[in-house]
Amino acid sequence: MMKYKLLAAAAVGALTFSSAAFAADCPIKLGGMAPLSAPGTVVGGEAMRDAMLIAEEDINAAGGVLGCDVEVVIGDTEGLPEKGTALMEKFITQDGVVAVGGAYHSSVGVASKDVAQARGVPVVFAETWNDTITGDKQKYVFRIAPLSSWASATIWKHALEVPGVEKVAILTENTDYGIPAAEETARGLESGGKEVVTFSVDIGTQDYAGIVQRMKAENPDMIIVLATGEAGYNFQQQASDAGIGSQDLIFHAGQVSLESKAYWENVPDGLYAFVQRIGVPENLFSDQGKAFAAKYKERTGKAAVESYAMEAYDSIAILAQAINEAGSTDGDAIVDALEKTEYDGALGKIYFPYGTKKDPSEDGKGDEWWHQWPDVALTVIQYQNEGENSGDSTIVWPDAYKTGDPIYVNQ
Repeated sequence: MMKYKLLAAAAVGALTFSSAAFAADCPIKLGGMAPLSAPGTVVGGEAMRDAMLIAEEDINAAGGVLGCDVEVVIGDTEGLPEKGTALMEKFITQDGVVAVGGAYHSSVGVASKDVAQARGVPVVFAETWNDTITGDKQKYVFRIAPLSSWASATIWKHALEVPGVEKVAILTENTDYGIPAAEETARGLESGGKEVVTFSVDIGTQDYAGIVQRMKAENPDMIIVLATGEAGYNFQQQASDAGIGSQDLIFHAGQVSLESKAYWENVPDGLYAFVQRIGVPENLFSDQGKAFAAKYKERTGKAAVESYAMEAYDSIAILAQAINEAGSTDGDAIVDALEKTEYDGALGKIYFPYGTKKDPSEDGKGDEWWHQWPDVALTVIQYQNEGENSGDSTIVWPDAYKTGDPIYVNQ
């Protein structure tokens, strides 16, 4: 397999490339999808935008791609499928991108992937979890985020280990992420003998008064939030005001809670919440991950780097590597390179074992493993001190990454 190294020098990383071929048109443009306005997860989108622009800088500082600078064209999906589809069309037909990275919401990935497939433009999705995104085995679609079924299993397997939990309430959104995630989580919990009640809302819902009261009447032992975006902050604080927040019972918050500054500003009663995190703890970052984290923190002023920022960075950098290895911006050549490559990135060693050269069924895997990175690390953290950063929080699950014991408020 071919690969390149992301080298740490002082506090910043540098990408090193080599290529005997040169592109006809400079700069080489890559699309970068991110939710930058509501109802999308704006704080997540801003993190992804910053990370993709850092990737652009690192690539160009190392000599660019095929003798050209790379330009990452950032576009706002708003977290909506129709906006994602329109943006993908714009990237390809107006902006002239040769490949696309980024994307946060599953509904955006589900809708926009068909455009990329029809146009023959490779896309590496950074943070879209829905299994069907890779499950229909499209040639030009890759993913470095976890499968939804896999990520959901992290949550329900952790929940099954929490003592005293017999009834779980799930808050989910009516999207291509929320619906299957809730179904998968409920099935897992029920397989362990737990009672489950699910409440669904539209993406971007702000007022949860009715839902909170209905949920409170169910008298759950645990609440799991499977909703994206800052609206999750509103739900958690409103639940806390009603006496069913993270300081009252076991509470698994949405992934946006990894944005620590925004989390504590919006959820002052957010102590003891559990949150799922993608990737290993920062003390176990590779040299590449540490270099990116240092540059990201310097740029954003944050004390920790979110997993979706690392995914966004890697989605752009791996495309740059593939174009160099292909010696071409042709979509088929890029796909061939992606299927062959190993990439040492911020998240770790990324590769795609299944695709046109080996079907997932050959190893007894389902179709969703097509063009899927198989080694995504998934952990559960807990905010055990008010105001702490998610990167410093205690990892409570699984044992392989555990840094401390959980605190159960209802025990």
